Amino acid sequence: MRPMAFAPSNGIQICYETFGDPTDPPLLLVMGFTAQMTLWDEAFCRQLAGRGRYVIRFDNRDVGLSTHLDDQPVDVMAFMTAKPGEEPPAPYTLSAFSDDAFGLLTHLGIERAHIAGASMGGMIVQTMAIEHPERVLSMTSIMSCPGTPESDPEAMKALMAPPATNRDEAVQRSAMAAVFSSPRYFDAAKSAVRAGEAWDRAPVDPMGIARQMVAIRASADRTEALKAVRVPSLVIHGRADKLILPSGGEATAAAIPAANLLMLNDMGHDLPEPLWPLIVDTIVSHTTHAIA
Repeated sequence: MRPMAFAPSNGIQICYETFGDPTDPPLLLVMGFTAQMTLWDEAFCRQLAGRGRYVIRFDNRDVGLSTHLDDQPVDVMAFMTAKPGEEPPAPYTLSAFSDDAFGLLTHLGIERAHIAGASMGGMIVQTMAIEHPERVLSMTSIMSCPGTPESDPEAMKALMAPPATNRDEAVQRSAMAAVFSSPRYFDAAKSAVRAGEAWDRAPVDPMGIARQMVAIRASADRTEALKAVRVPSLVIHGRADKLILPSGGEATAAAIPAANLLMLNDMGHDLPEPLWPLIVDTIVSHTTHAIA
């Protein structure tokens, strides 16, 4: 395991890692719900770095090696079953994730950066572009949506299954990802290895998962706010995505003036390696034109 670095940000500690030349244009990668930064595969990061980007990946709060807010309990059922407007206070919302990310950039001495996020990470980078566009060179939202996602019930059931309680269980449950992953490219053996490595790095935190879930639900729909975004924006989504249906990507692109939309036929709710060349090319092209 490569040594990790830590940065003070927004009152917590953020674990991060960088790839490439710090003098190259910075590209911050923001991962999604319950996922550690290592889901941005190291080889994927190195491909981007090899194309002249200073790549930064990090663990969001309440996952991986970043701060877990154990002093902030949350009652998920009370929040989910409350009538609109009567929900109990959420420990934090997507804006906190946004502030964490900007705090990391500040720690690194980066005033403005390209930002790309996957799934909940897409929601976070949308929030970053809405709240602090002056610090964003370009935004890429991947397999995400501007509000409450539309999902296939079976895929959502797989995502929301009770978290694993040990390494063996985590490895066994990794096969459930087939329900929402790219059907043409899903590799059960690789998924199992990845699950074991993730557990070894940082076991699942059930309350961290709960706080992240509530943060998504407690955040306002971004459709109207995205209409005011003038940051160069790219939306990437898979037509085979069952966890956030393709309508999520289409709605994101429709909301942002002049956004570019790339729909990939063979992509589910993951980043399969055979599609990396196309995804990397598209992100590099997008970020190049944003600063040209």
